[in-house]
Amino acid sequence: MPSTKMRLLLLCLLLATPLMAPAQSDPITEAGRRGLLRRGQESPKEHEMTPAEWRRRQLAAADKSEEIMRRAQKQPGLLAQYLTMQAEYDENNERAFRLIFGQYLSWFQTWIGDYPGAARSFSIAQPVQPDDAPSPLTSAWHARPAADVILELAKGRKAVFFNEAHSAPLTRTLTVELLARLRAEGFTHFAAETLYLKEAEALRKRGYPTAKAGFYTEEPIYGEMVRAAQKLGYTVVAYDAEDAGVGDARERAGAQSLYDQVFRRDPNARLVVNAGFGHIQKTGVYLGGSSMAKFFAKIANTDPLCIEQTMLIEHARSDQDHPWYTAAMQAAHPAQPFVYVDAGGKPWTLKPGLYDVSVFFPPAVENDGRPTWVGLDGTRLPYPISSDLCRNQFPCMIEARYAGEGEDAIPADRAVLNVIDPNAPMSQRVVANHGSAQSRLYLYPGNYRLTAMDGRGRTVSAQSVTIAANPAKP
Repeated sequence: MPSTKMRLLLLCLLLATPLMAPAQSDPITEAGRRGLLRRGQESPKEHEMTPAEWRRRQLAAADKSEEIMRRAQKQPGLLAQYLTMQAEYDENNERAFRLIFGQYLSWFQTWIGDYPGAARSFSIAQPVQPDDAPSPLTSAWHARPAADVILELAKGRKAVFFNEAHSAPLTRTLTVELLARLRAEGFTHFAAETLYLKEAEALRKRGYPTAKAGFYTEEPIYGEMVRAAQKLGYTVVAYDAEDAGVGDARERAGAQSLYDQVFRRDPNARLVVNAGFGHIQKTGVYLGGSSMAKFFAKIANTDPLCIEQTMLIEHARSDQDHPWYTAAMQAAHPAQPFVYVDAGGKPWTLKPGLYDVSVFFPPAVENDGRPTWVGLDGTRLPYPISSDLCRNQFPCMIEARYAGEGEDAIPADRAVLNVIDPNAPMSQRVVANHGSAQSRLYLYPGNYRLTAMDGRGRTVSAQSVTIAANPAKP
């Protein structure tokens, strides 16, 4: 991915609330001022460092982060690339570097299936904000399954926009689960942020995602989202304006691309969009201007249903969770994503006017170090993996690809097995030639090719496996 595109993604990741900074201000400073960065990430006090010096260090950290990632991506295989990134993070405690580079590292951690690690590397805290709605627990709202309510709200709509937190693939799971139901409701097109326009036709012909198809497609659940849309018969659209810049230029270009590729060609089309954070907010200021969704509503002359999924999630530390989230989890003990509605069916949203409904995601339950939400509400079954596959080569990455897809396909799931000596120095913590480890993959029933790769990108074992349907599930 071009360096300029990485900078744009970096800026967008830091802007997690709809009340955005003016275009000329520094987004990291603004996020810190609003209390959105975790402890240790806040902007330095005046007596520690001037704002100009802090900004200089951030920009230098961004340049260094991009240089490290370019170097990492020359390594043979994803695991080797991740190990390079992790080593650089572990060895540099400089404040601005860890703030910036933590986001880069978190992407790689999601790609290798280390979702808890990604949450620890990068997290945007969610304190109460002045524009937050009162807690739904203080009035006559009641909880309902998010999927059911969203499907009801989508009836008659021309467009449904979901947002996500790029370092938290949990926020992709509900979208994946709803694609089939939305298709049955009559939705025809699916668009996702950072799919590459130049690869769109090849993606449609091939029928499955590869790393070349987009930036986030390397992550298995994102890949599953694109794969599911294709299998369900959606027309998959790459709309993101890669070279349009940031702010209004990118937002307007993306909205125009959606309209041109979908509604200009077919006025009867119905569209599902997956985009990051505030790109889908309906009103207000975003990146000093307007959001993609706001431009889209004007260009397409339609009101998209906008579903907020990034604010009411569990963070790596509980003090980063929104207080309404904490209270709701204590009251509801949910097993599935849910929303609040009133007696008339009107949905509750944390940000009235900006989003139509806010989704609460339950806290993660981990088995063998992996969150069970990777199972997509039980539709993907756990498949145990152990160090026998690794032939005593650690760390070792296990990948499961669909039997009918090529070697370039994004795996259905990935997990890394490590044997760690907690008493060893950082550079020697992985025990390479002995020990045992176990984890699990989550896979739909079907046939797969399982491969184990070592830290040099070499295949150390391979086998075919069949996941039988769970008789306990209809």
